[in-house]
Amino acid sequence: MAEYKLEVTTGDMQYAGTWDHIFITFFGNEGQSDRTELDNFGTDFTRGATGTYTIKTSSSLGKLLLVKVEKDPYLVLSEDEWYCSKIVVTTPEGNVILFPCYRWISRGELVELRGGRAMKVFEEDHPLLTDHRKKELILKKSLYQWKIMAEGLPHINSFNNVSELPDEIRFSKSKSSKTLNTKRIIGVELKLKGMIGSMEKWESIEDMKKIFWYKKTTMSEYVTEHWKEDDFYGYQFLNGINPNVIKKCSELPPNFPVTEEMVKPFLEEDSSLEEEMEDGKIFLYDQKKMDGIPARDYNGEPLHVSAGLCLFYLNPEDKLMPIAIQLHQQPSEDNPIFLPSDSETDWLLAKMFIKNADVVDHEVVHHLMKTHFLAEVYNMATLRCFPVIHPLYKLLIPHFRYTFNINMVGRESIFGTNGILKMSSLGSEGLTELMRRALSETTYSSLCLPENITARGLKSIPNFYYRDDGLKLWNIINRFVKATVGYYYPSDKTVHKDTELQEWISEIFIHAFLGNKASGFPACFNTVKEVIRFITVVIFTVTAQHAAVNSGQFDYHWVPNGSLLLHKHPPTTKGQSSMETILETLPNVGETVSFAAMAWVLSEKYTDVVPLGAYPEERFDEPAPKQMIKDFQEELSYLSEEITSRNSELKVPYTYLNPTEIENSITI
Repeated sequence: MAEYKLEVTTGDMQYAGTWDHIFITFFGNEGQSDRTELDNFGTDFTRGATGTYTIKTSSSLGKLLLVKVEKDPYLVLSEDEWYCSKIVVTTPEGNVILFPCYRWISRGELVELRGGRAMKVFEEDHPLLTDHRKKELILKKSLYQWKIMAEGLPHINSFNNVSELPDEIRFSKSKSSKTLNTKRIIGVELKLKGMIGSMEKWESIEDMKKIFWYKKTTMSEYVTEHWKEDDFYGYQFLNGINPNVIKKCSELPPNFPVTEEMVKPFLEEDSSLEEEMEDGKIFLYDQKKMDGIPARDYNGEPLHVSAGLCLFYLNPEDKLMPIAIQLHQQPSEDNPIFLPSDSETDWLLAKMFIKNADVVDHEVVHHLMKTHFLAEVYNMATLRCFPVIHPLYKLLIPHFRYTFNINMVGRESIFGTNGILKMSSLGSEGLTELMRRALSETTYSSLCLPENITARGLKSIPNFYYRDDGLKLWNIINRFVKATVGYYYPSDKTVHKDTELQEWISEIFIHAFLGNKASGFPACFNTVKEVIRFITVVIFTVTAQHAAVNSGQFDYHWVPNGSLLLHKHPPTTKGQSSMETILETLPNVGETVSFAAMAWVLSEKYTDVVPLGAYPEERFDEPAPKQMIKDFQEELSYLSEEITSRNSELKVPYTYLNPTEIENSITI
């Protein structure tokens, strides 16, 4: 007689427990057990509980291969699901084997669990496991299928509604209810104030500070007080929510005819524009990819988004100052170059039109497309190409929690019939074209932060906290990935042999980057080094990069500081503006509060957050990767302390890349 000891853990989320009957069958390389009900005295399978059971067999089953879990009804008329977290089995030989589950199991459903060491396809050594692996991937590929959202954009999942998603990748009930509650609180307040749908124009900038009674942050308050200041304007292109757009300027573009006389008053005394460029002190914002994209109509008249250029100067106080703005790509008499010496409202308007383009670019390109939409492709390929026993599935799946759900909700609330971004200056067609252009220009190296920073000439610019914190995070993630990948892929030969890995990167190349070889993205892997680099990109993108471009949206998206919509056309002459012009240019009350509500929802912190480096689901059974996770967490903790210490001495703290503030996946 042989005894197998089981520890069965039920999830700790709402409604995870069950009254139904749970049956277990073991399969080993020397036989299988009888189908056995798990039934102790008292109530089994309550939320968060771990039950211990014993299954007896006439003899050892040899190497334990699979555990089959079945769920039969307790009460025929009631339907409930059970969330099984994991099953740990101690064999008669004393081996302790982890069988991760982490999924909802419905009535009448059977689930076969793989346990033990993570296995690549060429390592399978038993026909039962080979067959199980094939069947799992066939099922997953039938469930997770690709769909084209729009030509020229990354492909998406084919589910029509979040209700069709498998339960384990859908929002938890608590997440859904708390998100809905946040939206209700916002809606009630704005409705009571009569702001929703209001077509009235703002009477003053001060009135815009009173949109919400209590929703404020230290940074949002700072923005409302300092948004007009040139040094804060420049600071935002380094440490605001779109820190990936400016680059060092060593030669002026021929379509931006800034002269020495124009900018000399704003440079260091006895210096020249040429000398400052040679010293690496001149930087450029150039929104040329927006040129020619038609804006949407508003009350029968076309709006406008400025495909402009802005020149910045790093002054002797190490402040990045805007010194020249041109609001269209082609110079002309109707396209003057605006300067800080122009009237206050002329200069303010010019800066506002640059920021309008920047905010639109941020929201749909750097936020939605380059984090959310790429994450969805990474997620889809992982679900389709890797069985749950694959080491890279175990490594990556924690970084895709809720990705499908939030993207499907976002596509409806942002691009749907009443989507918030339809209210932007470009409208849905213009935004789609902007993303299409941006994707066609996106390179692999631009998603690799160290190469991105170097290519833009920003390695030494001071007070660039996004760069400082981001590079440290990149290196920490890279070391973790290098250790984990190196453990499972000790040679380039093992990379070549892993057909599932090759299919994974091929699907990503096709469905994220549309097979564009000029982008530099890999279509296959030849070396371990290539795998490490790409997986570092994936994890960095869905954690740190998303935090950098998302978490500060409420802080910075105060409409005068940066609006998705401007009503008037960019100025074509100088000396014709006033504060009244500014107010007429800004969105009306109803539009403003819609944008403010979106920023609140997108930057809200919810209670079920999983921070970067936390892996609450135990998927690895080997000591080595478990230790690698601990080392990863330790490095993140040290960095968090370092960033907190630095921020305590800053007038404007940069918090978005503090590991404690970064989620382990894109959930909002």
